[in-house]
Amino acid sequence: MLVFIDDSGDPGFNIAKGASKNFVVACIVFRDELEAEKVAIRIKDLRRELKFSDQMEFKFNGSRHKIRIEFLEAIKQFSFKIRFLNVNKKDIRSNQLRNNKNSFYSYFIKMVLKENRGTIINAKIRIDGSGDRLFRKRFLTYLRRELNFKDKKITKNIRLVDSKTNVLIQMADMIAGAIRRYNEGEKDDAKAYWTIIKSKVDDPWDFS
Repeated sequence: MLVFIDDSGDPGFNIAKGASKNFVVACIVFRDELEAEKVAIRIKDLRRELKFSDQMEFKFNGSRHKIRIEFLEAIKQFSFKIRFLNVNKKDIRSNQLRNNKNSFYSYFIKMVLKENRGTIINAKIRIDGSGDRLFRKRFLTYLRRELNFKDKKITKNIRLVDSKTNVLIQMADMIAGAIRRYNEGEKDDAKAYWTIIKSKVDDPWDFS
């Protein structure tokens, strides 16, 4: 099992000054590594079809509507599932989560993996790398401690990877962005993205 994780939104709570209303963590779950390789090849082929360079990174933010649609349409034929956690920040009361960005990020990555209802077991997990070196080291130690137990092992191994060179992390970014856009419901294009990916969604979670 392979799981690729990225988020959309930010850990900030000053929404009046531009912080996102929601924070979404999206997990792309592959039961078959060969299927993941097929998706990676399709994304790379799409990049060339669109006449982008091989170094171009697909990101939901900054992409045109047409590119988002073409990307989501290109991947939907493959076998994978989407598990996501949607956090509406107005529901968060914890001072620790509201005031410590690293705690906020670490906690919700942990939660989407830990409370997975048996859908993620002994998986290779890849997460978009972010933060300074010390945070990254502590973050991985925290996840390994919180996710693996004698009678239940969620992760076989877990790594932070560079989204610039990993198109499946780019896929997670595109999907996380589409989900947040839909959940916030403020822009006209939101439903179009959701319509393409909704059949892939397995056990969505609105955190409260």
